[in-house]
Amino acid sequence: MLVKRIEAAAFGTNCYVVAPESGQECVIVDPGVGVEAHLAEVLADSGLRPAAVLLTHGHLDHTYSVTPVCAGTTAAYIHEDDRYRLRDPLSSTSPALLNMLEQQFGTRASWSEPDTVVDVRGGQVLQLAGLTLGISHAPGHTEGSVLFDLAGVPSGIDADVDRTVLTGDVLFAGSIGRTDLPGGDHGAMQRSLRDVILPLSDTSLVLPGHGPATTIAHERVTNPYLTSLR
Repeated sequence: MLVKRIEAAAFGTNCYVVAPESGQECVIVDPGVGVEAHLAEVLADSGLRPAAVLLTHGHLDHTYSVTPVCAGTTAAYIHEDDRYRLRDPLSSTSPALLNMLEQQFGTRASWSEPDTVVDVRGGQVLQLAGLTLGISHAPGHTEGSVLFDLAGVPSGIDADVDRTVLTGDVLFAGSIGRTDLPGGDHGAMQRSLRDVILPLSDTSLVLPGHGPATTIAHERVTNPYLTSLR
């Protein structure tokens, strides 16, 4: 399986390109701030054609480039409980953050919703770009946070793993996503960690929304937010 990681120009958000192999269709996960040029290079270099854009949740740092990346031809997939966030995420963004983006990029932040948005839900299985992606609803960071999981791991991974889980801002290496932002819920996050994360197999590779990759085996015994639940 081909997986390419692109770090966004702000907030250190990870955008992923996932495909069965070069020269095929692909899915793009969480296109954040300023990823368009690098993403275009990755697609061209590997001969990839976007079939869908998948969003682990609706926060601006994971969705900022979704509309230009979709370019009117590719659908964006998001959990139904975070669907409202795509309508106008700038309205709920702090003025300080908007000013920071303007200073970094020299233009005022603007927003238009993707032409085609598909609501998804937990337990659903998507067949996209020759990939089978399971969806697990894991609220806590936002109401509609999800995990996308699929069989197989990126080529060249030298670890005892056989599945890949894109966890967004639910689980990081050594940490978890914040629950003190609008839509966050500490109790819901605790339930998601207990009922969604802990049951994942130790042989799952974790590709988080920020920071380095890890494994469930490693996080199960080292992540304080998981060990405290056991």
